[in-house]
Amino acid sequence: MGTGDATRMTVRRVPFAYRRETAAHWNAARPEFSQIVNSASLAMPYLEPYLIKTMREARPLITDADLVRDLDLYCAQESTHYRQHRKFNDELKALRPETIAEHESVLAEDYARLGRERSLRFNLAYAEGFESMALAIGHMLIEDREFLFGDAESAVTSLVLWHFVEEIEHKNVTFDVFKHLYGSHVWRIAGLVYATFHIMARTRRGYHALLKEDGLWKDFRSRLALARVLLRIFGKLAPKLLRILHPGYHPSKVADPSWMTAWVKLYETSADAGARLDTSRLHEPLPAALSA
Repeated sequence: MGTGDATRMTVRRVPFAYRRETAAHWNAARPEFSQIVNSASLAMPYLEPYLIKTMREARPLITDADLVRDLDLYCAQESTHYRQHRKFNDELKALRPETIAEHESVLAEDYARLGRERSLRFNLAYAEGFESMALAIGHMLIEDREFLFGDAESAVTSLVLWHFVEEIEHKNVTFDVFKHLYGSHVWRIAGLVYATFHIMARTRRGYHALLKEDGLWKDFRSRLALARVLLRIFGKLAPKLLRILHPGYHPSKVADPSWMTAWVKLYETSADAGARLDTSRLHEPLPAALSA
């Protein structure tokens, strides 16, 4: 059976506009968190085309028409994600050209190698592992949005939250594709573990290089701030990741956060509303959390 989410998955064209001068430290109060997010963003133009390629390779093998429809919508959403991240990354790269070019070459080789050398089963397990992790991260970011994004640049905050609204929206697709074709709990967990450690290792490599170029990596106060934000993130994320390990886990059992559903309704009333969140009012209901 398909996920049944095709009626609510939407391919959105959100008109983000980024400011080059603040691209690196778009959250001035939390430069360490800025660079964590920046490092994750750098992976998107390589990770998400790999996910799309993997799903499209699986498509001819799927016998459920609803699931094929969901897969196509998933790929369309992921295409908009990596294109928006590339647009932001270009602004960031203008400020850190050598550091970012070197890191991007590592990411490009990683995902080219996985697509070239690994089986479809492995790549689908990786895709499902990433999407399960992304669902957990999306819930964490939305729950802790005031702390993580309060008073930060609107465009980057809006980009990240839009991205994870849609990660939550298409949460079932890779799970159902993997189950439809392989259905192995052991392989699913192996994909989760591999994807989680691979992505986190590459994210750490990226923010280490960016903070080092900032001159913050050897600054004691900055390293302490980094440790604190990482402990906070992983403290909130760990229970959400652990539930994925259960043999009876299905992402459809994870209820959508109310803020996410409010964002979806907001977009339906104004196509560009999601691009202009007021980060000083993230604790308020969404219609009030728009920039003037």
